[in-house]
Amino acid sequence: MIRHYPYGSGHPYSEDTEQRSPTLPVRGEPLRIGARTSADVTSVAITVIERDADGVERETTHTATSVVRSSRGQATDGGHLATAQARKANQPGGWEAHLSLGGATVAIEYTMAAQGPDGRVTRSGPYSTEVAWWEAAHDSLVEVSGSTPARLVHGSVVALRTQTRTARVRWQMPLARDERVVGFGERFDTLDQRGLTLDSVVFEQYKNQGAQRKTYMPMPFAHVVGADGWGFHVETSRRVWFDVGATASDALTVEAEVDASVASPGAISVAQFAGSPDAVVAAFVAKVGAPKELPDWVFKLWASGNEWNTQAEVERQMSLHREHRIPVGNVVIEAWSDESSFSAFRDAEFEPRADGSRARLSDFTFPKDGAWPDPKGMVDALHSHDVRVHLWQIPLIKMRPHPVGQARIDTDIAKSDGYLIQERTPGGKLRPYRNRGWWFPLSLMPDLTDDAAAHWWTEKRRYLVDELGIDGFKTDGGEHAWGSDLVYLDGRGGDEKNNLFPVAYAKVYGDLLERCGKAPVTFSRAGFTGSQAHGAFWAGDENSTWEAFRWSMLAGLNAAASGVVYWGWDIAGFSGDLPEPELYVRAFAASAFVPIMQYHSEFNHHRKPARDRTPWHVAELSGDQAVIEEVREVVELRERLVPYLAQSAKYAVESRVPLMRPMFFDFADDARVWDFPVQWMLGESLLVAPVLTPGETSTVYVPAGDWVDAWSGEPIKGGTVLEVTTPRTRVPVYVRDEAWADLKAVFQP
Repeated sequence: MIRHYPYGSGHPYSEDTEQRSPTLPVRGEPLRIGARTSADVTSVAITVIERDADGVERETTHTATSVVRSSRGQATDGGHLATAQARKANQPGGWEAHLSLGGATVAIEYTMAAQGPDGRVTRSGPYSTEVAWWEAAHDSLVEVSGSTPARLVHGSVVALRTQTRTARVRWQMPLARDERVVGFGERFDTLDQRGLTLDSVVFEQYKNQGAQRKTYMPMPFAHVVGADGWGFHVETSRRVWFDVGATASDALTVEAEVDASVASPGAISVAQFAGSPDAVVAAFVAKVGAPKELPDWVFKLWASGNEWNTQAEVERQMSLHREHRIPVGNVVIEAWSDESSFSAFRDAEFEPRADGSRARLSDFTFPKDGAWPDPKGMVDALHSHDVRVHLWQIPLIKMRPHPVGQARIDTDIAKSDGYLIQERTPGGKLRPYRNRGWWFPLSLMPDLTDDAAAHWWTEKRRYLVDELGIDGFKTDGGEHAWGSDLVYLDGRGGDEKNNLFPVAYAKVYGDLLERCGKAPVTFSRAGFTGSQAHGAFWAGDENSTWEAFRWSMLAGLNAAASGVVYWGWDIAGFSGDLPEPELYVRAFAASAFVPIMQYHSEFNHHRKPARDRTPWHVAELSGDQAVIEEVREVVELRERLVPYLAQSAKYAVESRVPLMRPMFFDFADDARVWDFPVQWMLGESLLVAPVLTPGETSTVYVPAGDWVDAWSGEPIKGGTVLEVTTPRTRVPVYVRDEAWADLKAVFQP
């Protein structure tokens, strides 16, 4: 057996053993051709025919070497639970050859031959591809719109061409010495990206996002702060790479995937915005989609735990919040469904609908001894305590184990009626795409960018909203579309549509909620340009460490700078050992001043001790009983802050200026704010400085203006650095003097 997939799995940061890399070969750059064989193969030869523009051919044969190479990112922590999967060593059978193509080559064709111990040869191929080369291009290849002058370095445009198309465009924009570059969606590592490189591809980086520099929610948009102040948006959903003054200190180099004819001007468009950070982000959001105002209750505490997987446990945890007098406004129930349809409660009994039509609540019987004996009663009871209920979702049709019953019927309908994303085989045929990640592997994926497919999918969940009373959905796992070889129902490929999938995913669930007369409250971690218009977001999966605390705050500030209004994180992390009490309470105290305040915990297979992040559980395991009272104090403060947050969010939606935003928005001319990147303005009146390291003393910068210390009421003259001591229930907060009369009761009730 010999197997070769030219495009591999489509993992954006890892080469698969059996792929060609790069998938579009480039003259003068190394080319790797890989294969996987059965373990008994003793040698692999790859014969390559190079063809020039005149049709002249040159044939060479290359002896492949045996390799052990991780596939699909296993060794790079590149997906949900990838670390656990990485310990599964690849089977023998990896082979690869490295070659360099001639300077006139325009296309190649290659075949593979694998020889076994008995001398028998198995052949694979032929495979063919164009070959590209970089060449200088006219400035008109990059179309700059918006403010003038166009910030394009004359003569910097180069194109990656083939005989038939332009595949990439690279150009430079000038950077003045004192300019800072911020944004690019949700970024965990730093605020100012100057001197670094990054790209824009939606990716599920499971933990350590700040160290890996990968993100669930990229955007090819940034502010350039300093000098005149401007910003830009590369108007594409394809992958874009940015060199932010890393190679040339006075230039921002951009390289974008395109698909244009060789002669086409304007192969890539860049929208340019001028003015203050407020003006830049407002203009950007006006073009890509403005947020909708969400109800005030989203600002109350959100609580969840992946092991709250029965009605009894959900009710017990909500009762414990009441017992400990910790106000909670939202519960997210993750492990509720049968995880085959993601639309029916586990243990529910029902007669499958042969036509695949949407269910009614009356179709289900809930066993009294089952996990969810009375979901409607549970939701009604939670509503009576002013708790909203959100259900977890995943945009996949699970295929392992093989579906049965309604899940099998729905799978067959999805295939026959054409609701699925497809993938193109090496032979050019189409077949249903099978999820290539390690989370729910081989699942089918409905094309939620298609109106008919999205309506079919979401209507199956309608009874949950209009009959059961569900208030929102946690739209998790929007990162499963890998590879340029995917084909969506409108005919566009994965290179163009994969980044757009999570935007559509949140949108169609918001549409479902609105069809049922409810606010479009979705809670997503994946997104891209346009996500600003669709619900709320959280920063994804992280460990309970001080380092991850800082990364998450930076993620929120970069997301805000990119126009996201409703954002939160898993307070003190959701994974690994329980956070120590100081980290836990400090993280709660900071989260009182981010738009969405929520805690969550990862599935721990019900091992003891449990890893729930509830205050009483942290107190019990740490022996620090003060945790409960301290968290209560913080959440009660948050309750008093809700009217201010709601008013500020309304203004943020109307003005398109972020609710939580880096200090450079309000103090763009103050260079000192860059020395304190993890401080922020919350609304128009609050300056927040989280405590991100152990200890009671922190250093805070208060910019120019008249301020009041929120805790002491002491007037503070701005433009100064303060050494501040706070108990762990408080972070330094400063109120603009003119707003103190209205906000004093929030901090000093």
